[in-house]
Amino acid sequence: MQQAFPPDAPPVLALDVGGTKLAVAVVTADGTTHGWQLAPTRREEGPEAVLKRLFELGHTAIEAAGTGPVAAVGISCGGPLDSAAGVLECPPHLPGWVDVPIGALATEAFGAPAHLENDATAGARAEHLFGAGAGVGTMVYLTVSTGIGGGAVIDGRLHHGSAGNGGEFGHVMVERGGRPCSCGRRGCVEAYASGSSIAERAQEAVVDVTDSALARLDRVTAADVSRAAAQGDPLARRIWTETTDALGSAITDLVNVFEPELVVLGGGVTRSGSMLLDPIRTQVRRDAMGPAARTARIELARLGDAVCVVGAGAVALEQVSRG
Repeated sequence: MQQAFPPDAPPVLALDVGGTKLAVAVVTADGTTHGWQLAPTRREEGPEAVLKRLFELGHTAIEAAGTGPVAAVGISCGGPLDSAAGVLECPPHLPGWVDVPIGALATEAFGAPAHLENDATAGARAEHLFGAGAGVGTMVYLTVSTGIGGGAVIDGRLHHGSAGNGGEFGHVMVERGGRPCSCGRRGCVEAYASGSSIAERAQEAVVDVTDSALARLDRVTAADVSRAAAQGDPLARRIWTETTDALGSAITDLVNVFEPELVVLGGGVTRSGSMLLDPIRTQVRRDAMGPAARTARIELARLGDAVCVVGAGAVALEQVSRG
């Protein structure tokens, strides 16, 4: 593991705000988490109630960690958001959360400076510093889960974009005029390769078949499709091939644009392992521009479900290190 920060760097608090769960831990300079706390988001209660519970979890984590006071607070959440101002603008996974000043509220709650980052961008930083990308200069990270997000590290620096929301790799178009996407366009890779899309496409397909194992399920999930495809189910294999083709096409474009040393894939859909990785590697080697195809490795993320918490901690540790 790369030592990204001085060993004597003070601990920080990391808060991850998801649509279904809140995850909190103290993170130390070596990327280790302490005092883990998890709770359902219950987003229907609105931002005031959810943030009250989030900050309570934060205080519990600090006490449980036993590492002393925290020097800063890192917050990861899906965008759109204003990282510099610490404001959640209107994240789709948190309906009704409009212009929520989560950074200022966290500073008030913990008496320490707070730093907000897009969750997938934070995940990219975590994998770059403490995971699969340790020691790599240029890296692209995609999280393939309910949706698809991402982030890029270019020459060792986290890419934010001019408005702070750069790295929306789930909205690379793979089929013009294709399936509707959550962003309002059609044909984005998220509409084909995210966990929710895999399940949705499978559910649509089983209406017309009776000889697939998927047709016997009340509700099909992406994991069901992966499992059935591995067992040779023809319908599942077709859907899975469509998935890897779409994701491979998007990653090929990203490899051509960034020419990274490494592409890291994380998120729940990647639990399928080589079933996802092997066809994507083959497609990128075949279709990417020669120099980019030869230099880009494609690997699975190493930090698992802790990636966004570690990422939020890394963002806070960087701010502390800069003084």
